[in-house]
Amino acid sequence: MKPFFIDIPQEEIDDLRARVEATRWPAEDGDDTWDSGIPLSSLKRLAKYWTDEFSWNEVQKRANAVPQFISSLNGADIHFMHVRSPEPDATPLLITHGWPGSFLDFIDVVGPLADPRGHGAEHSPAFHVVVPSLPGFGFSSSSDESEWTLLRVADTWASLMTELGYERFVAQGGDLGATVSRILGLTHSDRVIGTHVNFLFTPPPEDPAVLSGLDPQEAGRLERLARFSDRGSGYMKLLSTRPRTIGYGLTDSPVGQLAWTAEKFHEWSGGVDGAKAGVPDEAVLADVSLYWLTRTAISSARIYYDNADSMPTAAVPPPPLPPVPGPLGVAVYANDLARPVRSLAHREFPDIVQWSEFDRGGHFPSLECPEDFVADLRDFLTVLDSR
Repeated sequence: MKPFFIDIPQEEIDDLRARVEATRWPAEDGDDTWDSGIPLSSLKRLAKYWTDEFSWNEVQKRANAVPQFISSLNGADIHFMHVRSPEPDATPLLITHGWPGSFLDFIDVVGPLADPRGHGAEHSPAFHVVVPSLPGFGFSSSSDESEWTLLRVADTWASLMTELGYERFVAQGGDLGATVSRILGLTHSDRVIGTHVNFLFTPPPEDPAVLSGLDPQEAGRLERLARFSDRGSGYMKLLSTRPRTIGYGLTDSPVGQLAWTAEKFHEWSGGVDGAKAGVPDEAVLADVSLYWLTRTAISSARIYYDNADSMPTAAVPPPPLPPVPGPLGVAVYANDLARPVRSLAHREFPDIVQWSEFDRGGHFPSLECPEDFVADLRDFLTVLDSR
């Protein structure tokens, strides 16, 4: 294990800006909606912000203010943030990001989680916070040629926590990170104090009687899930079958990477268009810049390829994961791409100890409403401590 500092050469940053400025734009098509992808006007606005106002060096400076490390684990060099709390009774917390996010999404929450007294919450519980980068994402290598299944990721995270001296911990995640966290809670149940997710699928039940008993709001959530499966999951099929083919274009065209990523940030949140609620432009461009500067469009996409058989788009739908045997917390944010149905979740998971519904936020709550994200995790730990 060794300390890590981000240090992207200035010539690479200058090259990125020059490439964005030299973008070969398509002809206007007269469609300013998001139905068929990000509108040209929105993409041009983001690209202009990228060249004129956004500063990677500022992102790098903020990131380097958080302790980061690299450790060789299970065939890869794993990058992670690690913030030890000043509180003697702090609980270890492992947060796993998803795609197309990164460790950068949690820079603003690690401080309040680790040091609540230093952030105006004197009587709140504290965490030792660990945020690793998934293999092939950002500054984590994927090293060997063997598959990085989510089970292998979970086992690697368990090894990381052992190396850091944390025998027991809370596992938290959204998107792919939610699945990794659930696997941790399942396969390392002796070590995981509790599992907290802010993303959970509750597919329609096979029993017609259960389906007919849902209220209109619950039925609406299932309809939204069906729309995502029908109209919004093409990226998953593509990445789980041909990650290299699209990856070459994303590696060569920064605006291509921007379009590919910003569409997801918009669709899965409250938006990324100017003053609309949702993910701030700065956060979108920070993640896009990270993928571009580290040339990880292909290596990050391979996590879908390596887990193709367990994706919802698989030719033979995978069986659901067994329920987490320990306590489970679920946070539901208003604008997420899919919102779970509580009554169905309770049928699948026997020990849901916390269910939080928020009237804002989406798939990226640590960026959209960080104060809610932090407060919910603190509340979850309070629930665990009271059991």
